[in-house]
Amino acid sequence: MRHGIGHRTSDIRHRASEMLFHTWDFLVFFLIVFPVYFFLRRYNGPMNLWLLAASYVFYGWWNPYYLILIAATTTLDWWIGLRMGREGARRKFWLVLTVLSNVGCLAFFKYAGFVTNNLNALLGTSFANPAKDLMTGLGMAYLLPVGISFFTFQSMSYTIDVYRGKIPVERSLLRFATFVSLFPQLVAGPIERASNLLPQLHKAPRITRRHLTDGGSQFLVGLFKKVALADYLALYVDKVYADPGSFQSGALVLATVAFAWQIYFDFSGYTDMARGIGHAMGFRFMQNFDNPYVATGLGDFWSRWHISLSTWFKDYLYFPLGGNRNGKLATYRNMLVTMIVSGVWHGAAWTFVIWGALHAAGRVLTRELEGTSVWRDRVPRLAKQVLVFAFVCFAWIFFRARTLDDAWTVATRMFTTGWGDPQFPLLMAVIVGAVWGYQLLYTSGVRMKALLETAPVRVGLAAAMIVYLSVFAQPSLKAFIYFDF
Repeated sequence: MRHGIGHRTSDIRHRASEMLFHTWDFLVFFLIVFPVYFFLRRYNGPMNLWLLAASYVFYGWWNPYYLILIAATTTLDWWIGLRMGREGARRKFWLVLTVLSNVGCLAFFKYAGFVTNNLNALLGTSFANPAKDLMTGLGMAYLLPVGISFFTFQSMSYTIDVYRGKIPVERSLLRFATFVSLFPQLVAGPIERASNLLPQLHKAPRITRRHLTDGGSQFLVGLFKKVALADYLALYVDKVYADPGSFQSGALVLATVAFAWQIYFDFSGYTDMARGIGHAMGFRFMQNFDNPYVATGLGDFWSRWHISLSTWFKDYLYFPLGGNRNGKLATYRNMLVTMIVSGVWHGAAWTFVIWGALHAAGRVLTRELEGTSVWRDRVPRLAKQVLVFAFVCFAWIFFRARTLDDAWTVATRMFTTGWGDPQFPLLMAVIVGAVWGYQLLYTSGVRMKALLETAPVRVGLAAAMIVYLSVFAQPSLKAFIYFDF
């Protein structure tokens, strides 16, 4: 892959073996882990030790060298938490240290190549990527640690909350390490808060038949989203975005819409599987998606999309910057900073910066409008949903495109070329239409939601998904999109 100001630097993940939720490796792993965990859960120390060992095997399966990284992050933040509890006068020093260590770790592994490539392009220099040089010097392949953006944020949120006095200090390193590395949500979230997950590791989780059936049902939904929907849509999206200059408006528009649904099915599918596994084990993970494509405003969209991350940035960046407490200009500045940082969190490339900036501009420009009675009461709900979805889809161009040149090609050709024959499979349109229709019905009123949640409907949908996966779905080992972040 080419490098430069407009090019991504995330060409660094080529793993021979990945323990994905939809592989036989994970099935065997879980069939070993769960029975032992079930019998140990009444004994807190052995339970957490077993979960920690299982989680480290799960993470080490990807690349055992990066167990050093997660262990170091965990130990340092746990130790800093202890210091905060004992040395009140130096709490701010320990806070700065934890933020610098976590953000520095992210910056080194995730953004060092991006920074050096841009400096080289601007200055005509030839600085080397220090992270790549370090890995090479240690005889290791240069691989971005999977899930690094997730577990560093989860660990850092603990120390910040300890500093704020919102949670007590966790004195058990074993329990804290289990909190940071718990395998169902380790590599792609949800980004759990210590206030929610740590207390669950202090007691024996209650596991009933309902936990197992509900967890299995939720896992099935996630598996269907990933294998039957996301990976199927990827066939068309990957083809068009691999060479956007060869396609006309129709294909570019439909591929962009298809990607919007692909990334939703992919990421929410992972979350559903993670929450389903957690539920079967007696854990309650936070909700991460709430039908985002039925949002009636951009603020509403971000309250529904990747909820664990959007609330993380709200609590640990937007509010510390001042939130909306110091007038409109300061509020807009804080919104801009938060959304652009969110874009950078997703990847080391200018395409992600622009994606974040587009959403930042959209939020600033529509914040006042979305609060007016005209928008709330006079604009039809469906019209608002279509407008928000269209904007979100346009922004996804920069998220999906490999380079700025490709993004510009897609964004311009979709408005300047003919529709042509997009060669978009009819089944893809049917799938997307059916899912969107279901979500619109689900959110249309209390009665319809109650109907769709009845046992016959749920059992019927589960049976249909099992039949589809068994008969029609093709085997897929495509990694989840958010593993790159």
